[in-house]
Amino acid sequence: MTPELLAAVAAAAVPGVAPVATGPSPDDAADFRSCVVQDSEGRRWRVRSPLNTEASMRLETEHLVLQAFTPSVRSRLPFHLPTVAGSVAQDGLRTFVYSHLPGHTLSLREFQRQNEHPEPPVHTPSPSATPRAPLAVQLGRSLGCLHSLPRALVMDADLPAYSAEQCRKRMLHDLDQAATTGLIPGDLLRRWEEALEDTTLWQFSTRVVHGDLHEDNITVDHGSLASFTGWSDLHVGDPAVDFSWLVGMSDPAFADTVLEAYSVAAVQPPDRHLLRRAHLKAEFALAEWLVRGVDRGITSMVDNAQRMLTTLAADVRASASPSPGVAGPPPASTASAAASGADRAGDSDVDSVDRTDSDGRALDGDSAPDGHPSDDGLSSDHHSGERGSSIGGSSAASGSVTPTS
Repeated sequence: MTPELLAAVAAAAVPGVAPVATGPSPDDAADFRSCVVQDSEGRRWRVRSPLNTEASMRLETEHLVLQAFTPSVRSRLPFHLPTVAGSVAQDGLRTFVYSHLPGHTLSLREFQRQNEHPEPPVHTPSPSATPRAPLAVQLGRSLGCLHSLPRALVMDADLPAYSAEQCRKRMLHDLDQAATTGLIPGDLLRRWEEALEDTTLWQFSTRVVHGDLHEDNITVDHGSLASFTGWSDLHVGDPAVDFSWLVGMSDPAFADTVLEAYSVAAVQPPDRHLLRRAHLKAEFALAEWLVRGVDRGITSMVDNAQRMLTTLAADVRASASPSPGVAGPPPASTASAAASGADRAGDSDVDSVDRTDSDGRALDGDSAPDGHPSDDGLSSDHHSGERGSSIGGSSAASGSVTPTS
């Protein structure tokens, strides 16, 4: 469906809308056609049209989810949520029109850049105003508030709710399904199975989670986190799901900052293996993307997923990472240099090393404390495989519009 047709749908779905321009809106290109429509009064609307029955059901579910977010619930969250303004059914598929939210989406690289060098606010704050937190801190606080919502919000809406063990078993089932394709490197299958069989990783308290959070479902407005969108997968489950997209950041410190802010904002602190499971889910997203392509008979999706899986397998071998989210041993030359440096340090350092060891903090070469994983070589290109709209380039911003014909 072209942007012009989507603009016509918006006019039909929402009384009083007279489209004058359209613009891009990042989305899953395998399932949806989307755009931003600007009307004659300067208002903007987001239009999402499903391409198949499954996608249409996801939009129907999102409509149900957004209805569950009552004004009182929305007031507890530090970000905006979409509101359905109208819909139109055609050939058994329903297209939805949403009130447009402020801001625009950012690529992973731009997320990191704005975290360090944020855009100035529209209005100059007063000298007594509290300084705006970095973007990573805002994100952590927002996730903490979302994950602290009562489970009844999800369960009363008849949405899925899983225990920690059910989360693990569902992923094991998906792994078995992926293995039947015969297209996934064996060392990756073994790596993921070992992580799933390690029950210590799967001892956590479930939370209300977004379920499909990534850079295309977050808008930022002049350095401030504005909204979360794409609510079709809300459920009670593993909080690591909402952290997996952060693995694509080139700087692992971004995810650590998000988790630190999350720990302060959430009602309950995160479990120590959250980021390790996030790494596992980010890696496994490539297998899910491949299975999706196989099921739909889309050769380009399968080929793309296979290339990324091959690259991931090579990265894992090169880094000698024993498990997702766990760094491999340092190269022999680095270990030798570290040993030589320790010898030269002399006896004067022994006491300080002993104190560090007795407190239980990790020494050089160990993973970070509290289960915070080190980078295992997974790049943003790998993670992009879980969404068709982000493969092959960064997402388009939703702010620019072009006149309708």
